[in-house]
Amino acid sequence: MVRRANFANPAAQDDARERPFDVRLLNITASVLFGAAALIGAVGVVTWLVRQPVFDVRAIRVEGDVTRNSVSTIRTNALPHLIGNYFSLDLAEGQRAFQNVPWVRQAVVRRVWPNRLSVALEEHRAAALWSMEEGSDRLVNTFGEVFQANIGDVEDEGLPTLQGPEGTAPLVLSAYHRLSPVFQRLELRIQTLAMSGRGSWRAGFDNGAEVELGRGTEDELVARTERFVGTVGQVIARYQRPLVFADLRHNQGYALRLKGITTTTQAAAAGAPAARN
Repeated sequence: MVRRANFANPAAQDDARERPFDVRLLNITASVLFGAAALIGAVGVVTWLVRQPVFDVRAIRVEGDVTRNSVSTIRTNALPHLIGNYFSLDLAEGQRAFQNVPWVRQAVVRRVWPNRLSVALEEHRAAALWSMEEGSDRLVNTFGEVFQANIGDVEDEGLPTLQGPEGTAPLVLSAYHRLSPVFQRLELRIQTLAMSGRGSWRAGFDNGAEVELGRGTEDELVARTERFVGTVGQVIARYQRPLVFADLRHNQGYALRLKGITTTTQAAAAGAPAARN
């Protein structure tokens, strides 16, 4: 038996071993290229598809509060700011467009397949007027938020006027709600309630009377007012005159000024007609 020796070139053997890897690499590269081409083609098709007129927004359904504005008015105000179609419309921008409509507090915008929008609205509910330093009054809603709208659209002519530093509307509205029922025991309705920049409070009433409430937290104001209302009725009944002014900033009591009454108290002698409890 004759054995044949293999005298093949070692370099050739190395090439033979490397050739399958090159083939695999070539296949992988081709697959990647074909995949990329397919992806680019798919993106192009999708881009072309979403730009078709069938996806243009053709209808907007408005739900919720539409007391202050008609549906047509809301659409007219918001539509110019809606850019894009069903796919490309920025819902956050759409929300801002509807919330810029007068009296709209909040808007929730949703897509409805294939070319519609659904908008749920919540309107402001005016709770008070907000007096601005520059003279252009605004409105305060039931959440204590200051908003701008046509004050002439408010049917309630008995809204109180509130005032305070910027950002204090929720605090002033809350104080109004707590103080109002206390003063109503004297048949006084708060018409104005103001907090100064230094935190001092002053209330004005529908009969022209005014009360200096002083400084303090909301609870302290209410407690001070409770003490005042609990005793001032006796003083008013004694003199049979309506209240003109009261100052609750005294530690041991309060100063009073009643219509047509000049007292002989120390406060009156100092030039401020008053009765002090």
